[in-house]
Amino acid sequence: MSQIGAHVEQEDPVAAARARDTTVVQFFLGDPQSYKGPVIRYAGGAAALRADAEAAGVSLFVHAPYPINVAATNNRIRIPGRKLLQQHVLAAARIGAKGVVVHGGHLGKDEDAAIGFDNWRKCVEGLELPVPLLIENTAGGENAMARRIGAIARLWEAIGSASGSDRVGFCLDTCHAHAGGNDLSTVVDRVRAITGRIDLVHANDSRDEFDSGADRHANVGSGSIAADVLADVVRAAGAPAVCETPGGVDGQSADIRWLRSRLG
Repeated sequence: MSQIGAHVEQEDPVAAARARDTTVVQFFLGDPQSYKGPVIRYAGGAAALRADAEAAGVSLFVHAPYPINVAATNNRIRIPGRKLLQQHVLAAARIGAKGVVVHGGHLGKDEDAAIGFDNWRKCVEGLELPVPLLIENTAGGENAMARRIGAIARLWEAIGSASGSDRVGFCLDTCHAHAGGNDLSTVVDRVRAITGRIDLVHANDSRDEFDSGADRHANVGSGSIAADVLADVVRAAGAPAVCETPGGVDGQSADIRWLRSRLG
């Protein structure tokens, strides 16, 4: 059975996992809306977090800051984003994380998408990847690098020629896929046919309708995704899953319990 966990507060991910009765958590290192470098807020620092997570049997995933857009044609966005992503990957390695999740990014609507895909290739070529980099599909933008299946195929074709591409995996967000216009009944097979792998699932319901382009998460069963369909995605992916859903410990624990009950 897949591990089912949650996105939690960064101060004490091990305690947060225990509070939700799970062994897999995702969290930020520092300010998710900033270009500032990663910060380990765990008491005792990176070494203590790594040791305590290992002792507790908790798998850690790090989510990179939202402003990172390594596909951008604007040097003032792309270059700082690459540097920040590298910093977070190295920090994630120090805490023993299983991977770093980063959004696929986007270009302006009138820009050539081929440039963005090639910028991703260059980024992967230049990164040191002691832990896997997991590119996450996104919900909005008509010129997004990882919203629709066709774009994901072009992205993987571009980065496939980069040295280090074997260290690049995929994070499938169910809310983003649904709001991005991808049929959840086939999305796992279609993504895996392109990438060869799904390393992590973000098991989120969507407050908005199919192909809305809106990124607003909801608790399982309270949005526009049929709960059984969401559970089917997690089952088919066969990867660890985290609920990036509202409600803190109580809301996320309820989502975790429901998914576990359906996955058996």
